[in-house]
Amino acid sequence: MELHKRIFLLITGDTLAAVLAILTAIAIQQNMLPAFSDVVSLGASRIALFVLVLVFLSFLAEIYKNHHELVTSDIAYKIIFSLGVACLVFAVLSYAHPDDPYGNSLLVSAIIAFGLLQFLCHVTYRLYVKFKGFARRVLILGVGPLAGQMGAIIPVSDENYILSGYVQCANEPSQVPPSVIVGNAGGLYETAKREHADKIVVSLSERRGVFPIQEVMACKLDGIEVIDAHTFYEQVTGKLFLEGMNPSWIIFSEGFKVGSVRKFLKRSVDIFCAVTGILLVAPFFPLIALAIKLDSAGPVFYRQERVGEKEKPFNLYKFRTMCANAEQGTGAVWAQQNDARVTRVGAFFRKTRIDELPQFFNILLGDMSMVGPRPERPEFVGKLKQVIPYYSERHFVKPGVTGWAQVRYPYGASVEDAVEKLRYDLYYIKNLTLGLDFMIILETIRVVLFRKGSR
Repeated sequence: MELHKRIFLLITGDTLAAVLAILTAIAIQQNMLPAFSDVVSLGASRIALFVLVLVFLSFLAEIYKNHHELVTSDIAYKIIFSLGVACLVFAVLSYAHPDDPYGNSLLVSAIIAFGLLQFLCHVTYRLYVKFKGFARRVLILGVGPLAGQMGAIIPVSDENYILSGYVQCANEPSQVPPSVIVGNAGGLYETAKREHADKIVVSLSERRGVFPIQEVMACKLDGIEVIDAHTFYEQVTGKLFLEGMNPSWIIFSEGFKVGSVRKFLKRSVDIFCAVTGILLVAPFFPLIALAIKLDSAGPVFYRQERVGEKEKPFNLYKFRTMCANAEQGTGAVWAQQNDARVTRVGAFFRKTRIDELPQFFNILLGDMSMVGPRPERPEFVGKLKQVIPYYSERHFVKPGVTGWAQVRYPYGASVEDAVEKLRYDLYYIKNLTLGLDFMIILETIRVVLFRKGSR
């Protein structure tokens, strides 16, 4: 299962746990199973608020990330922390609305029940991830550099995978340890059955003349999953394997399609978020403008040309965070860590992402979306297209204020960083859904609150 789908599955599980916690609290209070009318009396808005607060705080506490690295005590600590903050939030709400049913013992019982259910669910999931008895055994077809890369990502995967070994085809030069190459007596099918393989990852450096098509077909028909290295890499890492991509893989792979209905829904969400954002932050615009003016000479807003959808240029708007004429004499350059051109107020705005707020207007103008690849400057795009394959493909969707690459990878200021971020951008374009957008927005809020990844 792909990374973002696993996280979405955990969030869905916690949502159900929150609803079940409310039912449990009612049952405890009444000493009997709750009737439908008991649930209706609470009100849909109150139930939704309870669920959203608990799930959102769980997201901020990073309960859904890196389950393969967490121990039971880590899960317990994160849950206790998120529930503690939730108690404070609901205490404020109960104080503001003393007649709210959440102000009584029902709320306390529901929070405790949710904590226990969440702990049980996440510990169970972790046991599934860690317990070797539930592990899916992966057999890698190939022994070259590509096969070695696929084997290396299995131990750090959030999936419950175990490497069964590598199978050598013909005279392919080996670049994996001989101890993990399994004997191929009787052919690939017999080897897969002998190793109890659940999945075969085809990782041959060269398939022509050596690919055992009949053997692979027999494995497939016998129920063993067969996928190529690029798909396996995508499922495990949440990004695409650029080095092995070719046009035919893009054409015939699932994904890379955004229908008219999905575009309409995405645009509707963009407009709603932009209007809501402007209404919320507009009262603070005069204070932000005053801070910029008092800190340094120059305009309040900064306009910069960026490359948008279908490589159409547009003007991106930001609050100015650098001294006026910062690139005079140097031309376009990436911002560096502790960049001397950044003003004192600008450094704070960059850390808190306040400088990005005017981009709500870019969304209303249709130049940007809430979620998408980060728009790059034309000077950099021209250079990156020459050295990075498939770089132009990131421009087939609207650029975003935030995106999968922004929340999964720190600020990029080099060609190597651009390559790594492109892996995430293309993954997003391939798997674009409103659910993924929602998860990215939640992750962005967490990144902003903890001030990660800016320069």
